[in-house]
Amino acid sequence: MTSSPAARPAARGPAPAADAGARPNPAALLAWYDRHRRRLPWRAEPGKRSDPYHVFLSEIMLQQTTVKAVGPYFGAFLARWPTVSHLSAAPLEEVLSAWAGLGYYARARNLHACAKAVVARHGGRFPRDEAALLDLPGIGPYTAAAIAAIAFDAKASPVDGNIERVVSRLYAVDTPLPKGKAAIKAHAAALTPHARPGDFAQAMMDLGATICTPKSPACSLCPWMAPCVARAQGDPARYPVKAPKGEKPRREGVAFLAVRADGAVLLRTRPDKGLLAKMTEVPSTPWGGKPERPEDHAPLAAVWRPLPGTVEHVFTHFALTLAVLRADLPAGTPAPADHRWVRPQAFDAEALPSVMRKVLAHGRVG
Repeated sequence: MTSSPAARPAARGPAPAADAGARPNPAALLAWYDRHRRRLPWRAEPGKRSDPYHVFLSEIMLQQTTVKAVGPYFGAFLARWPTVSHLSAAPLEEVLSAWAGLGYYARARNLHACAKAVVARHGGRFPRDEAALLDLPGIGPYTAAAIAAIAFDAKASPVDGNIERVVSRLYAVDTPLPKGKAAIKAHAAALTPHARPGDFAQAMMDLGATICTPKSPACSLCPWMAPCVARAQGDPARYPVKAPKGEKPRREGVAFLAVRADGAVLLRTRPDKGLLAKMTEVPSTPWGGKPERPEDHAPLAAVWRPLPGTVEHVFTHFALTLAVLRADLPAGTPAPADHRWVRPQAFDAEALPSVMRKVLAHGRVG
C-alpha cells in the first residue's frame, strides 16, 4: 500500500541507545502501533475484523496512489457498490467512469474482473488462503499477502513501498532495487510474528508513512531505532538503494477537438485492449512520432485550427506531448461511426482519463 506521509506522533520518553546488532522486536512495533495507528476509511477499528472487500478495494486503489487521493474514491465506490457482489454486477463502463481521474486504469479493469471471479468461484466471499487469493485475476503477490494478513490475520508478509523502505533501512540492504526486493521480502517474512500478523503489516506501513519517511526520517521517535543498521551508519535516507533511472522515451500525437455549436464534443471509446483500454478519449492520431499530415487522421472533414501550446502527460513508461487541433461545427453535425457527441454536463458519466481531461481543459471545454 502506497500512502502519503501523515503527522508524526509525539515523542514518548528518551530514545533507546543504538544497538544495531539486536533483532527488531515485533512486539515493540505493535505496542507503538496500538498508540499511534492511523485512522483510515478502510481500516477496521481496534478489536474488529477487517472486511475483506474493503481491504481488497483499498489495496487496489492504493497502488501507486496516495492515501489522500484514494479516500474520496474509496467512499464513492462503497456507496455505489457496497459489496463485492454489487461490484461484480456493475457494467465495466460504469466502473471505469467512477475510476476516472485516479489513473493506472488497468487497476479498474482488474478490480472488476476480480470481483466477478470472487462471485463466480467463491460465492461472493474472498478466500482466506494466500494461494487462492493469488489465483484471482488482478491480484499479485503483494495484494494477496495484504488481504490474507489484514482481512484474515494469516501469517503473510505484504511488502509495499513503506515496508520496503523500513526493512531496507533496518538491515541496510545495499543491493539496488529492483534486485534488492528478494532480500527485503525475506527479511520481512522473517520478522512477521505468528500473533497479530495483520496488525503487524499495517504497523509497518504506518511506520514508513509517518516516521521512516523517504527524506529526514524521525529516527528518535522510532520504536526500532536501536536495531536499525542504517541509522547506526548515520545515513538512513540512503536506503532503499535504487538503480539509476533512464530517461523516459517521449511520444507525440495530435488530438482532434471537435465542438458543435450546441457545446457537444466529439468523443469515442478506446479499444478493448492496450493502454487506457475502453476509456473515453478525444480522437487523436497514434501516439508515436509526430505525424506529417495529422489531418489524414481527423475523425471528420472540417476546418481544423491549431491551438497554442501543447498538452503534456507522463505515463509509467513514456511521456506524451499532444498538439490539439480544434474544429467548430454546426449543431446538427452527425457523429462518425464509433464516435458520439457528448455535452460537457455529461462528462462525469464518461470514463475520461486525466490526459483527456487535460485536452478538454486545453480547449477550454467543460
